[in-house]
Parts: sequence; structure tokens; C-alpha cells
Amino acid sequence: MNILDELSWRGLIADCTDTAELTKRLHSSPITLYCGFDPTADSLHVGNLVPLLALRRFQILGHHPIAVAGGATGSIGDPSGKSQERQLLTKEILASNITSVKSQLARLLDFDTKTNPARLVDNATWTAPISFLDFLRDIGKHFSVNMMVSKESVRARMEDRDVGISYTEFSYMLLQAFDFYHLRNELNCELQIGGSDQWGNITAGGDLIRKKLPGATAWGLTLPLITNADGSKFGKTVVGAIWLDQKRTSPYRFYQFWIRVDDRDVVRYLKYFTFLAQDEIAVLEKQHTENPGARAAHKALAKAVTDLIHGETATTEAMRASEILFGGDLAGITETTFNDIVGEVPTKEIEKAKFDGPGLLLAELLLHAGLCISKGQARKDIEGGGIYMNNIREGDFQRTVTTGNLLFGKHLLLRKGKRTYTVVTAK
Repeated sequence: MNILDELSWRGLIADCTDTAELTKRLHSSPITLYCGFDPTADSLHVGNLVPLLALRRFQILGHHPIAVAGGATGSIGDPSGKSQERQLLTKEILASNITSVKSQLARLLDFDTKTNPARLVDNATWTAPISFLDFLRDIGKHFSVNMMVSKESVRARMEDRDVGISYTEFSYMLLQAFDFYHLRNELNCELQIGGSDQWGNITAGGDLIRKKLPGATAWGLTLPLITNADGSKFGKTVVGAIWLDQKRTSPYRFYQFWIRVDDRDVVRYLKYFTFLAQDEIAVLEKQHTENPGARAAHKALAKAVTDLIHGETATTEAMRASEILFGGDLAGITETTFNDIVGEVPTKEIEKAKFDGPGLLLAELLLHAGLCISKGQARKDIEGGGIYMNNIREGDFQRTVTTGNLLFGKHLLLRKGKRTYTVVTAK
């Protein structure tokens, strides 16, 4: 399967400047392409994955990918898809953010292969040395305001009289067009890809190349912006964005994000976010249709994406943490992962001194945790085999709990029945 067929089957083509000619070009020899990202944070998030994984798909099939960090464009702010002006970042913050995301890009792209290594460049290196007057003379003169205003990213903001658009953000299109021109001229980059909200910026770059480099080829290809089946924004949860940096979003929470996607989205997301082959996804789709409760497609999706971003070891840990909430063994679980579980279930604090000496009756602990309403109920539940401490069934009503039972010296995971959990934390 060639790359355009691959992207088309996965539902990953929104627009293309000339599909027929680009198809011919891709059949002739490997092409150099780029995708840009503005380092507005010290981590990429799952919303960045579709275009960056598209770069990897091109690379796997022999093409030459370039990731462009927006040290210049990021200092301006892209108005595309935004209803108001972005906060401007300092050069120091932008530089720090670019450094932070390099390791994430290394998981997505292969920078070490000898045949077609990926490259990471910063557009500030070619934009910063140019004076404002030179930029206006050499680049600005090739753009009509009429054309710029007609682009959706600009027009939408201009129609909002309360917000409008600053000259700074209005100029963003010129900077991105200049990136494409520079890369075409210096690195023979013929294709720019990006989200569908970048269509106006991408086509502006192609127009600039044709004006300044007569006869040079240039194509643009956009990928769809992802929305959930219910119309909500992809990559957002109640607690915020899902980041690729584990300091912002732990591997456990990252894994849980994919496990919990809507049943209507899971097959689509297998195509968008994994490198599973067509026949593998077809099998998972069949399993999902026949027995959605088994969640085979969800598990495959969560494992594939977490493996890609955090590695197999972190995925295994995240999967074990998930199993704990289904009664799995706690042996060997790390405190970091357990702390993620704590955030998933109700918690109760208790004085640590109560566990000293002979300890505290389990029945009293169940009352404190709110899992039982009386000692009589606690006795019935314990002797009936429905109470678990640290996922081990406890059947003795006289059972006491001491400091030696505390996980990491401070936690107890209590369960009543199959799924009613409470974490008791000793303070």
C-alpha cells in the first residue's frame, strides 16, 4: 500500500492540493516533507499525534520527514482555530519547551536510521536573522491582503468585532509560508502536512514557492481535526488535556484515556493512532461488534498508543494498575502507580496511630471508610466473603489491621463486592 492509500484507508486525508500529481510524484522516488508544531507548552499532547504520526507513516515507507519547531512562529501565535489572541511566550520559554519535546519526538520519529533519518529544525534559525524591512520586501510583497482575509483562520476572527485579530497574528500566515519556501529552497522539501485548520497557511506557502521559485513543485496535505463521536473536543478530559510527558499525564492516566474512549470511536481511533495493519484492525472491529463488553479493541488501542509514547514497561505497569481495580494482585506495584489509583476511587483519612500495637478491627475500618453502615453489616459482609483488603479476601470478623498491612506505609485498599473501592490513608 502506498502512503496516500494508507492515509486514505485510515481516514486521514482532509484536503490535498493536487492528489493526482502528488500520487505520481510519490511513485517516482521518496519525497521530503515537513510538519510544524509551535512549542506553546513543555509537552506535546494527544491532539498533536495525528500529524506527527503521519510523518512517521511517511518515514516507514521510505520518505524523508522534517519536524519544524516553531521558535519563530510560536513567538507570534497561530490564530487558526482560536477565538482570541494567544498569550505571547518569551524566547527563553520557547527554547525550553523545544528542548522538552525533543525526547517525545524521538519516540515518534527515527532520527538514527541511516537511510532516511528524521530531522528536527527550528524556524527561528532562518527567520530571526532577517530584518523586518527585508521580510516585507522579499516575502510580504507576494501576498495580497484580499487573499489573506479570505482564509478561514483570519476571516473567522475578523468577523468577531469584540475580539478581532491583531496585526501580529495576522502576519502568522506569512511566517509559515516563509518556512515552506525556505525548506523547499534549502532542503528540497516538496510537501507540507498539518491539521485541516492549517489549510490556509499551507496553501499560502505553496503559492509563495511558485512565485519565488518558478517551476518548483510544492504540495500541501491536511489531516482531519479529530472530534469524539459525541461532538466533544478530542484529547480533553474533566481534568484537562492528555499530555505526552508523563510528568503532566502519568502512563496510567494516559492508558486509561484510551481504554475509556467511546465505543463509537474505538475502531476509528485504531486507524488514526496505531500502526496496526488493516487485517489486524478488521479482526478487532469484528470482535468489538460481536462482543463489545470484552473491550478487545479498547485494550489493543490503549496498549498500542501507550507502548508508542511511554514504552512497553510503562504500559505493563499501567495495565497492572488497571487490573487492580478489577481485583488484580498488588504485588510489585509502585507507589507512583498506586497514587494514580488513589485518584480513581473515594479516599478516607485516618490517624496512623490507630494501627499501632494490636491495631484496629477491620470492621471498624469498614465503618470509617463508609463501606458498611454498622458493625452488624460489617460482620455479615466479612463472613460472607465480600470484603477484600489490598485485594485479598478477608473472612475473619476478628481480623485486625496494623501498620504492617499498610501499603507504602500509609495506604489500605478496601473493596466490598466486585467494584466498590475505598482507599484509607493513614496520616
